[in-house]
Amino acid sequence: MKTLKDIKIGETATVVKLHGNGPVRRRIMDMGVTKGAAVYVRKVAPLGDPVEVTVRGYELSIRKGDAEMIEVS
Repeated sequence: MKTLKDIKIGETATVVKLHGNGPVRRRIMDMGVTKGAAVYVRKVAPLGDPVEVTVRGYELSIRKGDAEMIEVS
């Protein structure tokens, strides 16, 4: 299983599944990260947290822990 955390800078991935539950999963979905969405990884902070991505034409910063819950292909 490959997650958004594993994607390198400059790569694009497609969201396959969101893991987790409750308000965290809902928050990720509200930010536009849903099944089938293309995610482009723009930057990663020096310690790997947060990850800056482009989703649906806007920029978004996601915590490393949240990125681990996003399964991509």
